Amino acid sequence: MSEHDREGRQGATRAGYEVVDPAAAAGANARWWSEEAADYLGEHGDFLGDADFRWCPEGLRESEAALLGDLASLRASRVLEIGAGAAQCSRWLRSRGVEVTASDVAPGMARAAAELDRRTGVPVPYVVADARALPLRDGSVDVVFTAFGAIPFVPDAHRVHAEAARVLRPGGRWVCAVVHPMRWAFPDDPTSAGLTVVRPYFDRTPYAELDASGRPLYAEFHRTVGDHVRDLVAAGFTVVDLVEPEWQPGNTHVWGGWGPERGALLPGTMILVAELR
Repeated sequence: MSEHDREGRQGATRAGYEVVDPAAAAGANARWWSEEAADYLGEHGDFLGDADFRWCPEGLRESEAALLGDLASLRASRVLEIGAGAAQCSRWLRSRGVEVTASDVAPGMARAAAELDRRTGVPVPYVVADARALPLRDGSVDVVFTAFGAIPFVPDAHRVHAEAARVLRPGGRWVCAVVHPMRWAFPDDPTSAGLTVVRPYFDRTPYAELDASGRPLYAEFHRTVGDHVRDLVAAGFTVVDLVEPEWQPGNTHVWGGWGPERGALLPGTMILVAELR
């Protein structure tokens, strides 16, 4: 999940909104997620759980939302998770008898997933792969999903949607949770101090953290609601739902710019549910 609320990654000499080389930024993100997997899970692992399925920092669970469909139908389906991290969501599905494969571009996350497999006794098949070039056959799965994986961290998210469409059978479902585009206009402050607009919603300049030579170490890419919908439609999908999760009762976890104070007033996550035409 998006993390650009931090002061900056180790080695970064400046951070802000500026144009970056797209390929360099995507490669930097893959390295960052791999190298920082242990620290990331140390900070957020308790909230995510080892074998739980939370869609977002608001705390919405698949067990409540059923965005992938009912478990009975999922048990008869082939499911793929993109940008799986340590595969907590896939592990939750696997523990309920669903045939699911996890994938992520970061080898460090694959290693973390293997450790959780051992700890929980629930092994998840895992593929290290770029979401823009999946090593799967055309029409080989029934459901594809991602909970904040890949889409915010690549400059060409339309390729992620296109790959999801390619590996899905006709009528298959693609569910993707992303940072709510409206959040881009507000500072990364989860308190009431973060309720003032500080940048244009329509400015798509990436957020980037750069080293002394100007090389990106990390980047995030903004898309408006319309951008997301147009990318899905262009890839052959019909949008069947757009979910903006409310902050869940009892959730006190603060995750960067997400928290219960601001979360009670503004959406921080958008979940797009689409089906392949």
